Amino acid sequence: MSRMVTHFAALGHRRLLVIACLVLATSCSKAADTAMDRLPSMDAQAPGVVHVHGLGINPKDGALFAATHTGLFRIAEGKAVRVSNRYPDLMGFTVVGPDHFLASGHPDLRDYRAGTLPPLLGLIESTDGGQTWRPVSLLGQADFHVLQVAHGFIYGYDSTSSRLMVSLTGASWEQRATVALRDVVVHPAQAELVFGLTEQGLRRSQDGGRTWQPAAAPPLLLLAWPQPEQLWGLAADGVVFRSADAGETWQRHGQLPGTPAALLVAGSPLYAAIHQGGIYQSRDDGVSWQLLYRDPS
Repeated sequence: MSRMVTHFAALGHRRLLVIACLVLATSCSKAADTAMDRLPSMDAQAPGVVHVHGLGINPKDGALFAATHTGLFRIAEGKAVRVSNRYPDLMGFTVVGPDHFLASGHPDLRDYRAGTLPPLLGLIESTDGGQTWRPVSLLGQADFHVLQVAHGFIYGYDSTSSRLMVSLTGASWEQRATVALRDVVVHPAQAELVFGLTEQGLRRSQDGGRTWQPAAAPPLLLLAWPQPEQLWGLAADGVVFRSADAGETWQRHGQLPGTPAALLVAGSPLYAAIHQGGIYQSRDDGVSWQLLYRDPS
C-alpha cells in the first residue's frame, strides 16, 4: 500500500503531460456515447442518490460514502449529503487511505457536453475526500467497474474490454486476462489467489488472475474478502453467504430486503446497498440488517 501511495504522490508533473496526450488522442466510442446518453439530465435540479455503485469508509473520520450514478454522497444520520457540485457516474469506487479515493466511470454530463472530458474516465483519483477528481491513466479508454487495492497493487476490471488488469502505481497496467466478470476479490494474504464472478458462476484463479477455473459456490452477485477467513458473498435475492475456508464451503447467514447493488466489508459492521434505494448495515455478521438511508424518491 505504501509503495502505491508514494508513486501517486510522485506522478505530479508527468501526469499533466500524460493527461493532455490522452485527451487529444481519445475519440468517443459508440458504446461510451450510449452510456452517457443514459445519464439523467442535471439541467433542472441537482439529482439525488441514484443507483449506488460502491460504498467506502473514510479512515480520516469513519464516515460512510456512497458512490452513485449521480456523484458521491456522505451518508450520516439517515441523510445523504452531496460531496461536491459535480455529478460523475462513479464506478469501481474504493478507499485507499484518509481522504484518498479511487474510482472510474463517466463524467458529469455537463463536462461531457462541454467537451472537457471524454465519456470514459479511466482511473481517477481524489485526495480531498471526493471534492475534486483528477485523471491518473486510461482517460477515454477504460471504464473500471471493479477497483481493488491489495498487496500494494491496484486490481481493475475494465467493462469496455473485459480486461482484468493490475497496476503498481495506477499510471501503467499489466493485462492479466480477458474474461467477462461481475466482481473480483483478492485473498488478503495470498496475492495469487483471486476469485471472480461470471454469468456462469464463481471462478478461481491461482496465478493472480491470469487463468481461471470453475469453483463451487452459491449463485452470487457481489463479493468481499477483508480477512482470509471471511470471504463474503451476496446472492441476487439478498441472501448473505460467508466462506471461512477460501471458498471451499459456504454458510448462509441472513438476507437483505432487496437486490444487492453494493457490498462493503471492512470489519464490523457490514454495509450493503440495494437497487430498491436503501443502504443498510449489519452488526451481527449479516444475520440482520438495519436501514441507514433510503432514497425519498
